[in-house]
Formats: sequence, structure tokens, C-alpha cells
Amino acid sequence: MGKHRRQRSRRRGLLAPSLLTALSAVAVAAVLTGTHGLDLSDATAAGKAARSTRTAAAPAPPTGPATDPAAATQVAAPAPSASVTPTASATAAPATADPSTATPTPARGVDLGTTGPAPAEDRETGTVGALFSGALAAGNHFCTASVLHSATGNLLLTAAHCLSSTDGVTFAPGYRDGSAPYGTWQVTAIHTTAGWSQKGDVDEDFAILETAPSNGRNVEDVVGGNRLGADEPFGATVRLYGYPADSETPLLCTNTTGQQSAYQRVVHCPAYPSGTSGGPWINTATGDVIGAIGGYQQGGDTDDVSYSAYFDHTVAELYAQAETGAA
Repeated sequence: MGKHRRQRSRRRGLLAPSLLTALSAVAVAAVLTGTHGLDLSDATAAGKAARSTRTAAAPAPPTGPATDPAAATQVAAPAPSASVTPTASATAAPATADPSTATPTPARGVDLGTTGPAPAEDRETGTVGALFSGALAAGNHFCTASVLHSATGNLLLTAAHCLSSTDGVTFAPGYRDGSAPYGTWQVTAIHTTAGWSQKGDVDEDFAILETAPSNGRNVEDVVGGNRLGADEPFGATVRLYGYPADSETPLLCTNTTGQQSAYQRVVHCPAYPSGTSGGPWINTATGDVIGAIGGYQQGGDTDDVSYSAYFDHTVAELYAQAETGAA
């Protein structure tokens, strides 16, 4: 299920029932830790997270083989955004009501959004890109990621279920029609929460990636970055980006998000299929990225409804840890 695609597979489902039988006796840290190429292919959904009343889903296996990607030539790009580190709001805490696992039905008269190609040569679009396993080639991208503003200038945001190994994984911001106009960056480390690495907690289905410099420049120096937003209201209007696995052009939809459960956002945007997992939810009012396609049902079992884990202090703490580790 969900909106992540295994390489050379068109199935929406990622998790076989046999994966849910291992790792019950593994002892791991109970605090947030960065995972650097951690293989979660045998991980299980052991128990429930402290913040969630739903059974967690197991993380996905590695995304692809360890082959060296082909790099594209860098060209001039927009200046980095003048962003700051995320701060929590005292007025936007999530509700504490019991979560519902039912796919929400839009109320009568609710705008379902309109999905179309994202504009080319746009500053914000340039911060969003495709993740590749192996060579930069049509059909070889498997998830979406976006550049986070940081002091280190080398951090990306995606869904935790997208990858568990850095082997051969590269990021191509602004990728379109087989071309990487700004170049490509090698992914070198994966940071996830203990809740995800231990239990596959869908409420913590987000990951921060480190990248190596390309031609002597960090990715944010070339394309800019989006500020991470935490504790922002559920009823925010967002621009939703994603790269379908079978398309070479990113999608964009603008719509208002809702609350699927205590720690899950939902948005109705047509035609977001496999491959769009990890795509950023950018608040139109603040410019903050407040979600990434993932979480419940690994981003959604239907193409027209997408989910994201709610961004609160947990993602803010992971960001701070990743930024420190990348310094």
C-alpha cells in the first residue's frame, strides 16, 4: 500500500505479511537517533507508539541496488531562501481525540483541489526533486524529497518508509523530462526517529537525509531550501508536490489540509500515485514545509487522498539532531 514504489515494481503494496514476524527481541535506543544506512527490511511493527493508538506498519526494505548514479551538469540556480530554524507554536497543538482509521469523505462543497504539472524554473519547485536508485534515467526514481533550510546546507526531507539504505541513492532537484538542471547529490546518511526504527510508527514516518557536496557545493547553496514548520494548524492550505513513478514531471496541487487522526494530516488532491511519497506539504501562508506524503497507509491507498504524519516537536528534534550530525 501507499505511495512509495519499489524499484522495477508497480505494486502499491510494500509490506508482505511475512515481514511482521521478526525483530521482536531487538534492543535499541529509546531516544531519537540518526540511522546511517540502517537496513530495516526485517523490521516489525512491535506494539504501539506512545503517542498513537493505532498499530504501526513496518518500515519498507531498501530501495535499490548499490550502483553509482550518473551526475548531471550544474547550472545557475535561484539564491537560497532566507529561512530560520523551526520553532514550536503554543497555539497549534494537535487534538487529543481518539484517531479514526477511516478514509475521510470530503464534506459537501469542499474543494477537492486540482492537480497539474508543477511550474518549471520556479524557486520553490527547484527545491523539490526525485530520489534515484542507480543511474539518472527515466523510470528509475522511486520517491520524492525536498531541500530543508539548515545551517549545514545539505539536508533533505522525505518519508521514512522510502528508503533504509543510502547505497546508490541520489537526489535530483528540479528533475524534469530526464534532465537534472541543477545537478545531483549523493545521499550519505538517513536520520529517523526511534519510534520509526523500532516500531515503524506511522506517526513518525518522516526522515531527514544528509547529502555530500556536488562539484564543491551543497544542495541548498544551489537551489535554496524550505524552512521546517512544527506545530502548525491542521487547517492549513498547502502546496503539495510529488513525482509519480511513471512520470518525468512533478505534480502540484493546492488545497486545505484536515485532521485524519491525532497525529495525521490529510489532504484531497487528485492523481497522486506511487512515487509521490516524501513529497513536501508547503504552507502557502508561511512558506514552511509542514508535512511529507507518508504516514497513514504509507501516504494513502487511493491516488486522490494523501496523508502526512503531523509535524510537532518530534520532527523538530530530529531536525536538530540531523543538523548537528551533519555539521
